Amino acid sequence: MSPITDAKFAYRDAGAVVAEVAAAPAIGEPMDINTAVQMVLKKALAHDGLSRGLHEACRAIEKGQAQLAILAEDCNQPDYKKLIEALCAEHNVSLLSVPENKCLGQWAGLCKIDAEGTARNVVGCSCAVVTDYGEETEGRSVLQEYLKSR
Repeated sequence: MSPITDAKFAYRDAGAVVAEVAAAPAIGEPMDINTAVQMVLKKALAHDGLSRGLHEACRAIEKGQAQLAILAEDCNQPDYKKLIEALCAEHNVSLLSVPENKCLGQWAGLCKIDAEGTARNVVGCSCAVVTDYGEETEGRSVLQEYLKSR
């Protein structure tokens, strides 16, 4: 083995942060809201329609490009939450909450995926804004029905 691959294995064994990817529901089962959000974020990222972080999110909301905002509940800055909530209310943007910023960071693509498909080096993301959903998916329709029912 080359020294580079040895370093990869040593790094993996050194205790890197690992987040499990939620399994997709089986065909015929109803999709839960977290899986729908994950699917929507993945499609938006692929179509370059995702703003991540406070600066990008505020800019997208104020320009009127935002269609959906997602905020992590475990954000430790109360002013951060207030700003995003106020901007969403002012510009009539739907706002969803997810439990952890590490989950949102993984769903928004702020991680490395190793050969086994496991997410490594996940960076927390307290806010993400969808500006372009991309193509129509089951996750998008589930999410839109959820937002209408609220």
